[in-house]
Amino acid sequence: MTHLRKIMLEELERRNYSAGTIRRYLRFVERFSKHFGKSPDKLGPDHLRSYQAHLLKERKLCPGTVENHVAALRFFNLRTLHRYEFRQFLPYPKVRRKLPNILSLKFLPTKLAILRIRS
Repeated sequence: MTHLRKIMLEELERRNYSAGTIRRYLRFVERFSKHFGKSPDKLGPDHLRSYQAHLLKERKLCPGTVENHVAALRFFNLRTLHRYEFRQFLPYPKVRRKLPNILSLKFLPTKLAILRIRS
């Protein structure tokens, strides 16, 4: 285990993150490092920006998944490396929220009848 990984693990455990979150955060930082072939502490804001674009455009991950990667990289840079200026280089992608289906008035009596039968 590398020194940086150990520090990040200790910080995550100290903040009582769940075991699943800890595994994912460590894996996401490792993937970021492998993508550029360098230690993550040697990578700068331009690397963060291009990696986020890579996740969205080339790997075609949904914004919610990229949001998890961003959270892990933010944690690593802010809490492990204490590079607070990096926060501005890691914006969360906009996650589109789906609106609920709205029933028209012609379907309302049918739906109410189904609910009466069930109860």
